[in-house]
Formats: sequence, structure tokens, C-alpha cells
Amino acid sequence: MTLSDFRVPTTTSLSALYAWPVIAISATVLLVASYTFYNLFLHPLRAVPGPRLWAASTIPYTVAWLSGSASYTIHALHQQYGDIVRVAPNRLSFTHPQAYQEIRGHRKSNQEEHSKDAAFYAISRQNILGASREDHTRLRRILSHGFSAKSMQGQQPMITKYIDLLMQRLRERTTTTKKGEKTRQEAVVDLTAWFNYTTFDIIGDLAFGEPFGCLEESQYHPWVSVIFRSVKQLGIMLAVELWFPGTVNLLRKVVPTAFSAMDMQTAHAHERISRRLQLEESRPDFVEAMATAMSEDGRMLTRHEMDVSARLLVFAGSETTATSLAAVAYFLAKYPVVQKKVADEVRSGFASEAEMNFSSVSKLQYLLVVMDEAMRVFPTVPGQMPRICGPGGDIICGIHVPAGTGLEIWPYAVNHSARNFTEPDKFIPERWLPDEEYKGIRFDKQRHGAFQPFSFGPRNCIGKNLAYVEMRLILARLMWNYDLVLADEAAERFLDCPCFALWLKGPLNVRLTPVTRD
Repeated sequence: MTLSDFRVPTTTSLSALYAWPVIAISATVLLVASYTFYNLFLHPLRAVPGPRLWAASTIPYTVAWLSGSASYTIHALHQQYGDIVRVAPNRLSFTHPQAYQEIRGHRKSNQEEHSKDAAFYAISRQNILGASREDHTRLRRILSHGFSAKSMQGQQPMITKYIDLLMQRLRERTTTTKKGEKTRQEAVVDLTAWFNYTTFDIIGDLAFGEPFGCLEESQYHPWVSVIFRSVKQLGIMLAVELWFPGTVNLLRKVVPTAFSAMDMQTAHAHERISRRLQLEESRPDFVEAMATAMSEDGRMLTRHEMDVSARLLVFAGSETTATSLAAVAYFLAKYPVVQKKVADEVRSGFASEAEMNFSSVSKLQYLLVVMDEAMRVFPTVPGQMPRICGPGGDIICGIHVPAGTGLEIWPYAVNHSARNFTEPDKFIPERWLPDEEYKGIRFDKQRHGAFQPFSFGPRNCIGKNLAYVEMRLILARLMWNYDLVLADEAAERFLDCPCFALWLKGPLNVRLTPVTRD
């Protein structure tokens, strides 16, 4: 090699060298500009109200989702733009009550349903939550046996056992022994934790024939802790799938730790179901239903379907009920007048705590409206549970929606809409009573059908009745024994929490004062 081999690039070769980055950048800018121009001026949804930035790109929607503030942000958009808002280039959000029927309601046999949004249910396609219409019908028919009236009557002693243990644990913390004498006293407890202990133990026994031991040990089982850790992780994966559809399986291979929480839950479910199936006794629990019931075509659940269904039942059947219980307890402690009404109803309605059961607590009507109002103000499941508009498009809330459009109903935005509820941000249980007026506030109830805490249609929550009786019995016994007061600033801010499909709740420290009786 000689010096002549080292040539200084000519002007022409330098130009060619720098031309490619310029071309790439220019092409990218042109592509983004074209995409934005199409979304703003040519897209079929261009006339739907909403912020221009959100219509132009999915970025604002994704940022809101990843920040845990989407429920509040979408609500603010509906306040500004109305019942129908374009929240992304190809996504609409609705707050009108009829949206539930037109998006999630029963369809005629020859009509395609508005299917679950694959971007949000990519990791749930094998269970009842994200299954196809055909598979959902089959899975629901089988699983419904575990939630039948007959099963619930058989489950009552089992459920009551854990509520008894909850009350025992609370009494231990509000009782001191001095010189052999027991004295009842005030104590501060974190009701967020205690409600979770209770609901997880109940669902553990119903799903696997054994509890998680949370109440026994007064702490979370490792599986329960994994569930809480997975909530935010799930939110991040949903955002990735939204931007890059079909990447979930690739992510599982590239970043296996991102799925470790769900894989661990499935492994736990498989192990516990195996132990439950080895029991020779017949029990009115979910495994009994999953292992014996058949769909109309004679098919039974595969073992993998049993595992993923049990994993979902544990997650959905415990965390959501505990969230609603914590919300009700918060509002009772926050509003002494409401608490007194509930306490009077409970304490005058029974001669003893032993009289309380599934049937007897159903007569507590004021407690029921307090529960409903708590779930309205603080929706149990704040996520939008999106659908995709079916083939051929549809007319939804008076507008034509093209096929493939994302259809969303955010419960927080629906429940806090002034078009649906009078004084929507106020906690007023009386709005659910027959009277049209309370303390000078006249309720417009024409759009109260917007309140759907257990979703709507053929895919509504299969555990609705179980959740209501659990909550009524736990709350009735809590109010029989204690008066509640919020104990610190963290409890005062309990409702101010982020959400990623579910709320990331903080502690609810409440001062329990034992009720004295003659």
C-alpha cells in the first residue's frame, strides 16, 4: 500500500455520503406529515369533536395511559367536547348511556359483535376476558355453574368463615388485656390491606379449595404481592401492543421478565388446581364447576383453560371486590352523616351479629345505595375495556362509526359526567332512592342507566352477585362492630391514585372505635 491509496474524498463523494441521512430524515418528515395530514383532514373520523393533537397522533393517548392519569384526562376531554370524543386517530370514547347497549349489548345472531380490542386483550385471549364470541359463550356457560344461586348457597359457610376471621383479627387489634381483663379500645388499621386479605382468602378457597393464608398470617401471600406488582407492568405492555400490534409474543421471547408475574400466577394456579383435583370430596367451588361442567356442544375445559381461568378468577374476583370495599369504607369514614344512617340501619335491623347472612343483609337498602354511590364516584374497574367496531361499521350514539374503529367507555368519565348525573362529583347516596330531591338538590335521573359497575351485555361480570353479597356481609358486620374515622392525610387522599386498568391503591388507615352495647 502506498500513499497514493489514501485518497481524500472528493466533493462529489462527500455529497453522496451525507445525502443518505438527509434523504432518510426528509422521508421520515414527509411520512409523519402525511400521516398527520390524513388524520386531521381526510380520516373518516375527522368531524368527531376532540383535541387536534390527539386526533393527529396516538402519542397523547399513550402518554396519558402510561402516566396512570388516563381516566381523569379522558373525563376532562368529555367535559370540554361532549358525549363523543376522538381520543386517538382511530379511537372514540363515549359517555352517553346508550353507548353500553350499542357497543357491548346483545347482538342478533346474524350480527357480528364489536369484538374485544386485540391490542388490549392480546394477553387475555385464552381466558373468558379476551376470548372470541364463540369461545366466550362456551367458557361462560361452564364457569357460570360456579356462580349459580345453588352454588352460592353452598359457598355461604365457606365465605362466612373468612369474614369471621376478619372480624376476629380486627377485634384482636382493638382489644387489650390487662390483669386478665379484656378492654375494647380504638385502633388504627389499614383497611385496604385487610379487605384484600379477606377477598383473596375467599377466592383462594373458592378457586382452589384452600385459602392464601393472608388472614391467618396477617400479611400478603407471595402470589398476591405478584398480582399487585403486575398491574403497572400490564399497563406498559398494553401501551407497547397499542403502538406495535402483534408484538406480545415477540416481547415474551425478547423480554421474558416482563411476563414473569403472569407466568408465575399461571404456575401457581396449575399447582393448586392439581392439589384440588386430588381431593375426593365434592365442594361447591369453581374447580368443581370447571372440572365437571360442559358446554352445549359437549366440550369441557382443557387443563390449560382451567389454569388461565383460575388465574383470572383470583385476580378479578378479589382485587375488584376489595377495591369497592375500601371505597365504601372511605366514604363512610369521610361522611359521618352517611355513616350514621348505615349504622342505624344495621344496628337496628338485627338482634345480634349472628343473624347476619347472605339473605338477611339483602334487606339493608341504604347500605346498598351507599355501595352503589361509592362505585359510581370511584369505579371499581376504571379501565376502558375497549372494543373494535365490527365489519360494515355501525351507528353508535347517532353517528356512523367505520369498521375497525376503537370504541371506549371510561367509567370514571361516564360516572362524573354532569350530563348523566346531578352534582356528579359529590357523594350523595340518596340519588339512588325513589325521592327526586334531597336537601334542595333535585336529581335528573333520566340518564342513570350510565351507571354500569359490572359492565353490560353478554360479557358483563359473571361474579356480580357474589361480589354484592360479600360486600354487604363484610360491611354490615364492620358497621355492627365499629365506628370509622379517617386516621391520617394519606387516608384523606385515598381516592387520588393512578390507574393502569385497575387502581394502584394506597393504604386506607382508619381509626376503628368499638361500639359499646348495654
